[in-house]
This record gives sequence, structure tokens and C-alpha cells, in this order.
Amino acid sequence: MKGLRAASIRCPYCGETLRVEIDCSVAEQSYIEDCQVCCRPIEFAVNVNEQGQPRVRVSREDD
Repeated sequence: MKGLRAASIRCPYCGETLRVEIDCSVAEQSYIEDCQVCCRPIEFAVNVNEQGQPRVRVSREDD
């Protein structure tokens, strides 16, 4: 299934759990999005499997 999927991640800076939308129409992607709480840049690495399930890894931009 392609399209947007909701996922929960934990900000690597402030530790808050955030709900984000993942675009599953792209199999592999990386991008930076600011935390909705502390506004610091979170680096996202997303892989979508054949069933359309995203695997989301987040890290600090300065790591």
C-alpha cells in the first residue's frame, strides 16, 4: 500500500514521542525534519518493505 502512513518516533534530542507522517510511495529516503517540541533537526532514514510497511530510524543531525 502506497501513500502516507502514521508512525511514532522519539526525538533524539528531547525524548518526546512524536507522531509523523511517512510517505510510503518512495522505497528509500532520508531527510531532515524539525522536532515539533524542541525545534531541533531530526535526521530520518526510511525504508519501505514490499508490503508497504515503513521502517523509520531517527538520529541527531550532529551524530
